[in-house]
Amino acid sequence: MDTVFAQLASQLAIAFTPWMLVVCLAGVTLGILWGAMPGLSTTMAMALLIGLSTGMSQHVAVMFMLGVYTGSVFGGAISAVLINIPGTPDAVPTMIEGYPLAQRGEGGLALGTAIAASFLGNWVGIFLLIAFIPAILFLALQFRSWEMFLLAMWGIAICGSMSSGEMPLKGWISGWIGLLISFVGLDAIHGVARFTFGFRILEDHISYIPLLIGLFGLTEVLKVLPQKNPPGIPSKVGRVIPPFSMLWKYARTSLRSGLIGTIIGAIPGAGANVASFLSYDIARRRARPEERAKWGKGSYEAIVSAEVANNANIGGSMLPTLTLGIPGNAAAAAILAALEMKNIVVGPTIQTENPGIIYFIYIGLIIANFLMYFMAIGLIKPCVKLFSLPRTLLMPLIIPICMMGAFAVSLSYFDVYLMFIAGIAGFILHRFGFPLAPMVLAVILGPLADENLRRALLVFEDHSILSVLIDRPLGTVLLLVVLYTFYDGIFRRAK
Repeated sequence: MDTVFAQLASQLAIAFTPWMLVVCLAGVTLGILWGAMPGLSTTMAMALLIGLSTGMSQHVAVMFMLGVYTGSVFGGAISAVLINIPGTPDAVPTMIEGYPLAQRGEGGLALGTAIAASFLGNWVGIFLLIAFIPAILFLALQFRSWEMFLLAMWGIAICGSMSSGEMPLKGWISGWIGLLISFVGLDAIHGVARFTFGFRILEDHISYIPLLIGLFGLTEVLKVLPQKNPPGIPSKVGRVIPPFSMLWKYARTSLRSGLIGTIIGAIPGAGANVASFLSYDIARRRARPEERAKWGKGSYEAIVSAEVANNANIGGSMLPTLTLGIPGNAAAAAILAALEMKNIVVGPTIQTENPGIIYFIYIGLIIANFLMYFMAIGLIKPCVKLFSLPRTLLMPLIIPICMMGAFAVSLSYFDVYLMFIAGIAGFILHRFGFPLAPMVLAVILGPLADENLRRALLVFEDHSILSVLIDRPLGTVLLLVVLYTFYDGIFRRAK
């Protein structure tokens, strides 16, 4: 016990040095600004900014990358709320609810709510990371191929809930289109080309980042430019920090979303995208009728549910990364790479090989969370002023940013062309009333569903359906949840 306290005290002394705080603040600021750029992702921020940490010492590099991770996850909410273009894929639910609020002059409060929810979500993830590592890891390790397939199918089934009409059919059609797009490329099991039509460039799959930028970035430009009086964002910020009574009102939603985000983060391969969408849908189903009527038109509870989940996902993703050496998502893989670059051996022996480093990571996440909160609050008013420019001036400036974001994915002009095609297709689908968020969700989850279903079929080749249902109780529960989601979408909405 004395050794634990001695290690904790030494790591606290290192973490709270002025230089370490400056480095963390720099990482948080860069993460927020990067995440706020339309269509980019936390993974891209981590992958590109990891190069800045190569010349840093061990502790400095870890603190910098934790700051980038924390800041970039929140940053996507800024452009999502103010210009209806999500900065990161997991900010799509925030965009659906935040932009209508910004149009009503509540952009400052919507962002303030997102910041408070992100702050709380980080705390939930950090607390569960520290307190319940064995329990959450045990649950996460029960997810194998069959369960991962059903988890992905649950996410795709949620597509119907995102339809703006009374029936979920258009949401599911949009989701199935995204699912077909995700199948383009070489099959992950046998390496067979699918839907490539002889084009070698399609064998490497279609990245969801150019699609995201096109569907939400370029489509928004095409929607706004032809309008004589396009809707704008009022420059008056108004109240920024949400009242405590509002946060307390959604306390139950916050705790539920934080638990969902942490558990999903602990499942390797799921990621913040799945966490934010699942939490958003579950919160909608559990909302009171008067609150549910606001969903899709500007709901603060919806923002809380999405932002708490995708930020709690940070702590969850660190669980398998630190204890098993298996990154919970692509951004955690960048953290793993940064640790390995500094000769930090992660896994069950992390505390033996690197005494005290795990405590330093806990402290670094807490410091980054506080700095993210204060830096984000400070950036709200400048961002609202910037994005309240006339849309006819602002939207043409978005186009080169979208082009740079698409090109940065793999330094390929093909991704830029893909972004333009997705933008035009998104504009056409929007005119016919099809929601675009389900398509992006399905493109993200499609490879996860495809690969795990085929692997599960190989594993269960000699098993009967009944034995699979009995031997995999978690999978059976997930299967029932998926079927109920379809039932709820078809029959309850029709009723």
